[in-house]
Amino acid sequence: MSKFESSVKQIPYSQEAVYNLISDLSNLERVRDRVPEDKIKDFSFDKDSVTVNAPMVGSITLQIVERDEPKCVKFESVQSPMPFNLWIQVLPVSETTSKMKVTVKADIPFMLKAMVSGPLQDGVEKIADALAMVPYV
Repeated sequence: MSKFESSVKQIPYSQEAVYNLISDLSNLERVRDRVPEDKIKDFSFDKDSVTVNAPMVGSITLQIVERDEPKCVKFESVQSPMPFNLWIQVLPVSETTSKMKVTVKADIPFMLKAMVSGPLQDGVEKIADALAMVPYV
């Protein structure tokens, strides 16, 4: 398994506010308009899962497999060209601010590792950047 971690992002919202939004994927409706159509198509979700169709990757479905309130939400790929897990950790900094990190563990075949490691690391960082900009109110 290969591990990819984002940098730690500072969030100007409480740990509880951030956790409450990311632990219920139906809240993605708030950011649907920020999803670039040229990068992701067929974006759909419900309370426990999200599906996107990414060019050159195909359809990917993630499902929440564990909620550790108020500090972590873990996802597992249900439909993906490559099996992986993703988790979002949220820790308090103060009563009104928190910090977040996104981690992905992927089962990458040895022959593909050099080719996909860079784009995967970049993708993890972009997910964290996007989550850091969400209004959690």
